[in-house]
Amino acid sequence: MAIKGVNPGELPDYIIVGLGNPGQRYDKTRHNIGFRVIDYLDSQSLTARGCKRMLHHSLVDKCVLDNYVVYLVKPQTYMNNSGLAVQDIMHYYRMKPSQLIVVHDDITLPVGHFKIKRGGSAGGHNGIKSIIEYLKTDDFIHIKVGIGKKPDEWELSNYVLSKFTDNENKVIGDKLPEIKDAVSCIFNYNLEKAMSLYNPIGANKGKTSK
Repeated sequence: MAIKGVNPGELPDYIIVGLGNPGQRYDKTRHNIGFRVIDYLDSQSLTARGCKRMLHHSLVDKCVLDNYVVYLVKPQTYMNNSGLAVQDIMHYYRMKPSQLIVVHDDITLPVGHFKIKRGGSAGGHNGIKSIIEYLKTDDFIHIKVGIGKKPDEWELSNYVLSKFTDNENKVIGDKLPEIKDAVSCIFNYNLEKAMSLYNPIGANKGKTSK
């Protein structure tokens, strides 16, 4: 743990990965909500330099968040190959799965709502599927952020690559501080407390932390 600044050789306490696709074409799309959360967390960190360095197939920033040394990560491998980037950075720093938090979109939750869980299947999410395949474990923390249910007339691929409405963007913007508070709760207390405080009623399912 660090209190002031980040020393170059200091190992991270946590790695937080936001899933999305690189490039302007995908900027601010529903599928890229993970990138948006990472940018917000970075803005609330002690250094707030932005994820600009290209390392481990990702744009990264090493920062201090709530007195913890954290790597904020935006994979640049495209969603379906997210596991390549996550495996690279996890192996490089010899991190445990319990030190990995992955933020990603979820079509079963209303826009802006979020759910914290540990482990479980990919649930049809190709980015999570890739991470599980590369790490050979599902034993990491998810923060699933709602992007709204797909309208019946839409193809799923078109829906997740569509952009939020102005009203939806406001809802998400208002919810970002709460997501940051949930991350802080995981850091300073534990996963179970964060789940009990921030998950929707009846949503506290999945593995418990060890």
